[in-house]
Amino acid sequence: MQSKEGYAAIGGGSPLRRITDEQAEALRGALAAKGCAAQVYVGMRYWRPFTEEAVAQIKADRITRLVVLPLYPQFSISTSGSSLRLLEALFKEDPYLAAMAHTVIPSWYQRPGYVRAMADLIQTELRSAFPGTEGAATIFFSAHGVPQSYVADAGDPYKEEMEECVALVMGELRARGVGNPFKLAYQSRVGPVEWLKPYTDTTIRELGAAGTPALLAVPVSFVSEHIETLEEIDCEYRELAHEAGIPGWGRVPALGCHGGFIADLADAVLEALPHTDAMAGPQDPSSRSLVPLGSVEDLLATYDGERLKLPPPVVVWRWGWTRSAEVWNGRAASACPPPPRVPRARLTPPPARSAGGAVAAGAGGEHRDGAAAHAAPVVRGGGGGTTLTQSVSLILQHAWSKSKRLIRKLALLC
Repeated sequence: MQSKEGYAAIGGGSPLRRITDEQAEALRGALAAKGCAAQVYVGMRYWRPFTEEAVAQIKADRITRLVVLPLYPQFSISTSGSSLRLLEALFKEDPYLAAMAHTVIPSWYQRPGYVRAMADLIQTELRSAFPGTEGAATIFFSAHGVPQSYVADAGDPYKEEMEECVALVMGELRARGVGNPFKLAYQSRVGPVEWLKPYTDTTIRELGAAGTPALLAVPVSFVSEHIETLEEIDCEYRELAHEAGIPGWGRVPALGCHGGFIADLADAVLEALPHTDAMAGPQDPSSRSLVPLGSVEDLLATYDGERLKLPPPVVVWRWGWTRSAEVWNGRAASACPPPPRVPRARLTPPPARSAGGAVAAGAGGEHRDGAAAHAAPVVRGGGGGTTLTQSVSLILQHAWSKSKRLIRKLALLC
């Protein structure tokens, strides 16, 4: 139940889970280096280890403070919001979890460490992909798209955060003397509804018609390599660029375990810990996002107030392609029958245990995997003869993707 064609194009499988585990271990190490010894668990949204399983372990370990840290740099009701809905449901059905103090870091695109890490990768790839001619390439930020109605009607801050993110990264590059032109576009649209514009494919054709000599693609929405970077960008959009008459092509790798990025995530977790009991107070202006720290309930009430009904996450098309995406992402088809539900992990009362320190990190998944999505590592530890305040940061990420030929079929049907 996978898009076999897409996975064959990237070597037969996705590296997302492996990269997520590596990020979790790197985060554990970064926290330890900053004086917070911890063990990190991984919990995914649509595949093992499920978020429910990670939360059950958090409960079993008697965690009392939780920091939710999505692995999406920018906040959207269709990505982070979907994960927060699940956590809200889990919290409501269990008294122990309901009493656990927590806060959410909804987005971190504006953090200096993230911005510098992105600029590092772009600057390095410019020199590597276009030696001697790096100044002629257009830096092409390709972000995952969402339906326009989310932004226009539901107040989703995603578009504004994405534009600010690109402006911050380009500001850092300009400060380093990088004067390349740049462009932001949105990929992965599905169906007949209007999505955020400009579209990636349309923009590539327009740049080709304008005589653009080279493109450096930047997967600005993604922190791990997966099918949307390795197949959609590396294969589909690279082919499209060549067809459009753009001879030069390069692609910036996802952040992965970039040292500056991981260190910045660790700082974000440590900075959020004092705010697990209430909305955050004053923050460093250099690390403040458009969406402030807050609880799961606060963020959903503010940015997901309509609570539109979401269909089952996995939809199986009759020709055998599994496209597991939320309707929020525009990647589910209401006419298709849902698969059997995966049972949630049982949240049984934990045995009495001595307090121990804990912090968590998490990961995501891609919906074309058939084995996808939101993960969360957790950290535990203590030291110096003192008991650390228990804390957990749950990193949730999910990614999506599509198969070019199948999408073209859908476009014809629509």
